Amino acid sequence: MATLFVRHKVADYAAWRRVYDAAKPQQDAAGVLGAAIYRSVDDPNELTVSHDFASVEAARAWAASPELHAALESAGVLGAPTVWFTNRA
Repeated sequence: MATLFVRHKVADYAAWRRVYDAAKPQQDAAGVLGAAIYRSVDDPNELTVSHDFASVEAARAWAASPELHAALESAGVLGAPTVWFTNRA
C-alpha cells in the first residue's frame, strides 16, 4: 500500500472542497483506494490531503496526471503544493 500526501494552501476551503468532491470519479479511475483531508488548526485554508493506492507507481501516475493538475488550478490552490510518497510500514 502506498500513500500520496499533498500539502497546499487554498484561497477558499469551501470552493476547493466542491472541486475535490466532484473529482471523485477521476480519483476512482486512477485507483484511489482511500482518502483523507486534514485542515490546519491555525489556518483552515492550509490542507494536507492523503490518497491511498495499491502501488507507488499508481500514486505517481495520479500525481502527474493532467486531470489532477487541472483540478488543483480550478480549485484555487495557491502556489506549488508539497508532494511526497510513502509506503505503509
